[in-house]
Amino acid sequence: MTDAFPLPTRPEDIIPSLVDRFNSGDVRNQMALYAPDAVFVANDGRVITDHEEIASIIGRDIKLGLPLKTNVRHVFVGGDTAQIIVDWSIEGKGPDGKEIRLGGSACDIARRGADGFWRYIIDNNQGTAVRQPA
Repeated sequence: MTDAFPLPTRPEDIIPSLVDRFNSGDVRNQMALYAPDAVFVANDGRVITDHEEIASIIGRDIKLGLPLKTNVRHVFVGGDTAQIIVDWSIEGKGPDGKEIRLGGSACDIARRGADGFWRYIIDNNQGTAVRQPA
């Protein structure tokens, strides 16, 4: 964790922290938001637990050099667990000059650790989208 990107101490600060970290252009900044046991749900429905693989997938989007935009719909908190529903998009011209339009409605789960910081335990960036079996 760096002073430039402190970890969130409130669940409603998770998405603003995510946006700042993503838009920094360095995937390591975003990966600090993931708990050691976090899982990432890939677009094809696979559940990924390896942080290097998660960083590789997220890094592809970060390398596009386009800003992440979000609209938080809901943050539901029960004790040390939060469910976050957020619409997100990454749009513009990619490095190759082609138009890029990525986005979805995420349904993510975060947990407050013993250190008081909130981190992702489930990153499901396509939320309830129907996916083919992995």
